[in-house]
Parts: sequence; structure tokens; C-alpha cells
Amino acid sequence: MKIGENIDLGVQPLLLAPMEDVTDPSFRWVCKEFGADMMYTEFISSDGLVRDARKSLEKLKTYDFEAPIGIQIYGSIPDAMVDAAVMADRATELVETHGADVIDINFGCPVNKIARRGAGSGMMREPDKMVEITRMVVEAVKKPVTVKTRLGWDEDSKIIVELAEKLQDVGIQALTIHGRTRCQMYKSEADWSLIGQVKNNPRMHIPIIGNGDIRTPQDAKKAFDRYGVDGIMIGRATFGHPWIFKEIKHYLRTGELLPPMSVAERVELAKRHLAKSIEIKGEHVGVIEMRRHLSCYFKGLPDFKETRLRLVTLYDIDELYSTLDEVARRWGDDAPEAVSVYDKTDANEATDSTAEGNI
Repeated sequence: MKIGENIDLGVQPLLLAPMEDVTDPSFRWVCKEFGADMMYTEFISSDGLVRDARKSLEKLKTYDFEAPIGIQIYGSIPDAMVDAAVMADRATELVETHGADVIDINFGCPVNKIARRGAGSGMMREPDKMVEITRMVVEAVKKPVTVKTRLGWDEDSKIIVELAEKLQDVGIQALTIHGRTRCQMYKSEADWSLIGQVKNNPRMHIPIIGNGDIRTPQDAKKAFDRYGVDGIMIGRATFGHPWIFKEIKHYLRTGELLPPMSVAERVELAKRHLAKSIEIKGEHVGVIEMRRHLSCYFKGLPDFKETRLRLVTLYDIDELYSTLDEVARRWGDDAPEAVSVYDKTDANEATDSTAEGNI
């Protein structure tokens, strides 16, 4: 699968979905280690970038180890979207890091505070405006532009088959589709049949990436085999379980399932992740932002409540590492199935960011 002329992701690539407050650079580093073929920044407000908001500018930072990496933006004001896209296109010089290999537009986030302002999947109610914003962004930047969206606004307006053609016609280089409408949020099962229709439309020639309810290696194989998608994007199922990329790749290659990762192996992973978080964000922020991951790596362990509380409240690095060593000593030989946060339905998880990938 290729995006534009220069980004070759190989056969049946697996992409990490952008998830707000989850897919920061240290988590992306972990996912890359386990085989993610492409990743994206947490989504960035176009208004925030244009205002030079510190948090938005910070999200522009990417690193060479992440390549190829997409910078994802969202918004509803055409001029602001163009200005933000140009800033993302120039991220290498603006924030002196790797920059963007792709500019991705988020037309999929279903969260109320985004969609009700007309951004994210709120744009599904204004498809002509969505297409026009996309055209303007494509014409304004040098990097390939991709789009992430949903089936439609609601059950009565599943417009993705026609919309996909229009987005392709204005120049996008790949399209990711989440198999739900905006009104479904993350409830009910994702409908991949329309994703398959887009992929099998003879007019479509850009890569089609499917997203939604990929929880296991078997789910991934079914999506590739039944719907013919070029790639798969995985979101919530990676949270607390980033080695899912390795499991899926092994299964696609051999037809065999890998054994569950032991707790001792998860402790070593947590230590590496913590170290990378501190390296990138500093000791204080790095520790605080690791807490959600430290908790999820060991979700489902018996009699873990007291230990979990320490992992999510300690500030001292030595004490954190000591507590992780204690986890290895007490539960290290266990090899439980990964417990995903997948069934959570709170709004936080639903940002294209915390949701099946911001989409």
C-alpha cells in the first residue's frame, strides 16, 4: 500500500489510530516497536494552531523513529484549516523535529464538543463544505493529504460511498473509514460492508483503510479477506495492549496465535515506556502521563487494587520502578489475556482520539 509517491507501507499494513491523551510520542514509540506501520499525532485543533496555543504546537512534535508519521488536524473554519495545514506541513522548521510525512484531516471525531461545533464528524452534515476544505488543504500543502471519516451522520445519511469519490477527486491520497455513523458514537458493531463497497468501487484508486472493532488477530484477517481493504487502523484495542500489532502480524503470516505476554514481560515493557515518556516530556509530566498506561498494562490482575493505586499516585521514579519490580515478583509468571479498555463508552474515549482512532 502506498500513500502518494513515496510512502510505501507494504502489504496489509497496520496503522495506529490517533487517540487523544493516549497516542503521545512515547506510546507511539512502543507501538512502532511492536510493528505499527504508520502512526498519527493526537488530533490538533486548527484554531489552536493558528493562535499558537502551546498545547497545539507541542503536538506538532514528531520524531525520526516514528516515520512515516501523519499530523492530524481538525476544525470547521476553512481558512483556519488551511493555515493549520500549512503549519503542519512546515512542522520540521516550526518545532525543529521530524515533521509530517502526511497531513491527515479528521472528519470523524464524534464527541459532542467537537461535532456540535461542526468539526470532526459534524462535517458529515455539510459534505460539500467538507470536500471544499479538503480541496483547499490539498492545494495549500506539499505533503500528501489523507482523510479520516465515518459512514455518515446517522442511519438515514450514510453518504460515504459517494463522498469517498468526491474526496478522491479533490486530491486526497488515502481514506480511512470508521464503520459507524456519528450518531452511533462507539455503540453497536461497526459496519464494514460500506467500507467494502468503497474499496470495491471501480472508480476508487486510492488506498482504503478500514477502522472499527479490530480487537483480535482474527478480526484483522477477516477485515482483509472479506472486505479487501488496503490497510487496517487500530485504536482502542491498543490501549494497554500495544503488542497487538505483533500478534496480528504473526497471525497474518503464520495463521497461529502468539501466547499471551507474561506479566514479567509487561513489567519490562512498562519500564521502557516510562523511561521514554520521561526522556521526551521530563520527569514530572512524563510520570503523570504514564499513569493511564501503567494501570492498563496490568488490568485484570487479581488483588491488584492497592498496587494499582501506587502506580497511579507515585511521583518518585525510584519508587515507581520499585513498585514495578514488585509486580514482576508477585505476578511475573502469570500470562493473562490482555484486558482492553475497549468496552468503555465515555466521551473521553470517543475522541478520534480515544476512540477507534479518532474516527
